[in-house]
Amino acid sequence: MEHAKIAVIVNTKSGPGSRDAIEPRLGAAFEALDTTPRIWFAGKGVDLAGLAQRAALGDAEVVVAGGGDGTVGAVAAAILDSGKTLGVLPFGTMNHFAKDLGIPLDLEAAVATIVAGHSTTIDVGDVNGRVFLNNSSLGLYPRVIRARARQQRLGWHKWPAYLWAAMAVLRRNPFLEVRLTVDGKDLVGRTPFVFVGNNAYDLERFTVGGRARLDRGELSVYTTSHSGRLGLMGLALRAIVGGLRQDRDFLVFATNELWIRKRHRRARVALDGEVTVMNPPLHYRIRPLALRVLVPAPASAPAAVPGP
Repeated sequence: MEHAKIAVIVNTKSGPGSRDAIEPRLGAAFEALDTTPRIWFAGKGVDLAGLAQRAALGDAEVVVAGGGDGTVGAVAAAILDSGKTLGVLPFGTMNHFAKDLGIPLDLEAAVATIVAGHSTTIDVGDVNGRVFLNNSSLGLYPRVIRARARQQRLGWHKWPAYLWAAMAVLRRNPFLEVRLTVDGKDLVGRTPFVFVGNNAYDLERFTVGGRARLDRGELSVYTTSHSGRLGLMGLALRAIVGGLRQDRDFLVFATNELWIRKRHRRARVALDGEVTVMNPPLHYRIRPLALRVLVPAPASAPAAVPGP
């Protein structure tokens, strides 16, 4: 069977371990399926974005991102308008994107999905020209991620650092003054967060994961008018037990375009778990069916070789 030309970019900083640990197993998984991809490793001293751009300009028909959601998002952004197909090796901690598409978390099974060549086309989110596959947010989450990174630089492990960071952020004033403009209408208020999803999340298990579809052509927007720490803690509890739909102060709406304005000249924005700084206003939009990605074939569908 003829296979598409494949380039693989593995980010050794995001979960798979050292190059020496992953390269033999990865090579063997492809070799077992009679496929020889070009494999690059990003890590210390090697730029992930640079490798992704190189792959976007190269002759590979499929570009595979090996890493967590941030890595997958970075590679997807590089190849988005190139006509290439994205493959995923989910080496991260959470792997939300892979889970939502049903991509196996096991390395050999994920490689088999890539080689089989069955693809689907999905939407991507865009904010001020920056792409996200899962979600983007302002407020609590970017602050917690930033505080967690400081603790990890001091030697803390990821999850204790995350818990400490969340409590530290809640002790301070975790609220934003924002103006949301949707369909010509303004929503002005004080909120701890604005969360924008690429398509809708399941509110019965609101755990930043769990989308039934990624091709509905919509942004899902979540925010709250809770203005105090006690109200915010209650909201978090209802999120855990699945009662967000019953919270009258929890706001949910769908749109294909959103503007967010705030007083400050700069805003920390999370994109698929990576935090960056942007200049408001923030212009969110959905890009329908903009990305082709390899996924497991339905049981009744034959394998297909993706074209250029």
